[in-house]
Amino acid sequence: MAIDITIAARELTPFERLVMDLLCEGKSNGSIARETAHTEKVVENTVSRTAKAFGIKADAETNLRVLLALAYRTHFGDKAFDRLAVACSHFELGPDGQSLCGRHV
Repeated sequence: MAIDITIAARELTPFERLVMDLLCEGKSNGSIARETAHTEKVVENTVSRTAKAFGIKADAETNLRVLLALAYRTHFGDKAFDRLAVACSHFELGPDGQSLCGRHV
């Protein structure tokens, strides 16, 4: 399957971004629901709406949550990794010798 999942077709709402931030941390719909004081159904619908914004469709061959997390992180950055204290793997040396990551500037 070759689809472009890096550009959202529309701006995400603040709640969609919150749900995506939590999804990128590996949280389940139930955990996200508890943390945001919403029902699992609301979270489920939010994940589905956000997937549509990125043009991602679920099928037997596709794990929607994985592709959605990848698309979200590609589009909005790796904040989830920052919160998990996982080191960035694409550092380069800048002109002054300092480590820089062009993807997370």
